[in-house]
Amino acid sequence: MSLEADLTRWREHLSRFAALLGGPPDRHTAPAPEAQQGHCLIFAPHPDDECIVGALPLRLRQEAGWRVSNVAVTLGSNPVRRASRWAELQDACTVLGFDCIRVGEDGLSDVRADTAERLPRLWQVHVEAIAALLAKHRPGLVLAPHALDDNPSHRGVHRLVVEAIAAARLDTVLAHTEFWATQPAPNALVQTSIADTARLIAALERHAGEIARNPYHLRLPAFLADAVRRGGELVLGAGATPPDFAFATLYRFVTYRAGQPIAELPRRVFPADQPLSSSVLFTP
Repeated sequence: MSLEADLTRWREHLSRFAALLGGPPDRHTAPAPEAQQGHCLIFAPHPDDECIVGALPLRLRQEAGWRVSNVAVTLGSNPVRRASRWAELQDACTVLGFDCIRVGEDGLSDVRADTAERLPRLWQVHVEAIAALLAKHRPGLVLAPHALDDNPSHRGVHRLVVEAIAAARLDTVLAHTEFWATQPAPNALVQTSIADTARLIAALERHAGEIARNPYHLRLPAFLADAVRRGGELVLGAGATPPDFAFATLYRFVTYRAGQPIAELPRRVFPADQPLSSSVLFTP
C-alpha cells in the first residue's frame, strides 16, 4: 500500500468516523485468543493524552484482547473545566474502548518534576497513590511521557510514574511516550491502520472544550506521519528506507523488574498487518 493510497483511505475513514460522533461508538470484532491476558495503564498528564499516544494500547485492545485503562493523573489546571474535562475524557475513552480511572475527585495537583523538592509531603502522597494503583492492577504495560517531554506536567508524570513503579516493586514494561518534545532514542515504531488513525482522531474530537480553542485533532495525522519520517531511521538505523505506511507512533520500551529498569527492548517496527500480542511485542 503506497503512502498516497493510505492518505486517500484515511480521508474516507475519517468521513465515516465523523458521522459516528453523534451516535454510538463503532465496535470491533472479537479479539484474538489472548483476550483479557494483559492490562495496560496509560498515565495521562491531561485529558486528551490518551488519544495522542494511544496507538499501541488501541491495537493491543483490538488485536490481543488487552484491557486498557486510562489514568487521569490530572484534569487540567483550570478548576472550572475539570468536571467537563472528565466527562469529555469518558466520551473519548468510550470511542477507543478504554476504561477510565480518576485519581482523586479532581485529579492530582501540582504534578511537576520539582514538586518533590518544593512540596515533599504532597509528592509522597502522590507517589503512594500511584504505587497503590499499580500494585492493585499489576499492569503488563505502562505508558508515561519521557523524562524531557517539554511540558511541566508531562515531566512531572514521568517522575511520578517511575518513582511509583519503584515503590510498588513492579514487574512491567514502561513505554515512554512523546508529544511536546521528541525523545532521543525511541525503539518501537507502531503503525496505525487508516481506520485506527481515524478512530484516534474521532476520540480526540470528543475533547470539545480543548478543540474549541485549538483544532489540534486535525493536526494529529501530521504528528503521526512525522513519526514515520523520524522513526524510519531512528528505529531502523541511519540511512534506512522508511516504512511505506502513512501513520505511526514512536515509543521507547524499557523492561522493569522489582521496580527497577533492567533493559531496553530491541528496536523494531510493528506494522498494522501483523497482529500484536505479548510475545510479538515484548520478546527480547
